[in-house]
Amino acid sequence: MDAQKVDMYIMANQKDFPADKIVYLKEKLLAMPEEKFALVSSTQLKSPTTMLVISLFLGTLGVDRFMLGNTGLGVLKLLTLGCCGILTIIDWCTVMKRTREYNFNKMAAII
Repeated sequence: MDAQKVDMYIMANQKDFPADKIVYLKEKLLAMPEEKFALVSSTQLKSPTTMLVISLFLGTLGVDRFMLGNTGLGVLKLLTLGCCGILTIIDWCTVMKRTREYNFNKMAAII
């Protein structure tokens, strides 16, 4: 894979991945065949900032958990209205980190 393409991709999307996994991701992208880069670059990543806003406004209903694939906890939050706000407040503090991990896992499955 062309190092310049990989560097541009990493620079454009580094906010969507955990900082400690950027080097690993870069190494895997450099070792990846050129044909797969179109698949990688067309993958839709979730924005951590957008997920925080969704969590702030719709977190009590579990929408943030549903969007990140945590259906069980999403249903729990929906039925209990965030366990009287406790789960909602925890999610406000952790949703950006969980979104970055979700994006990394999605990318790791492709690579």
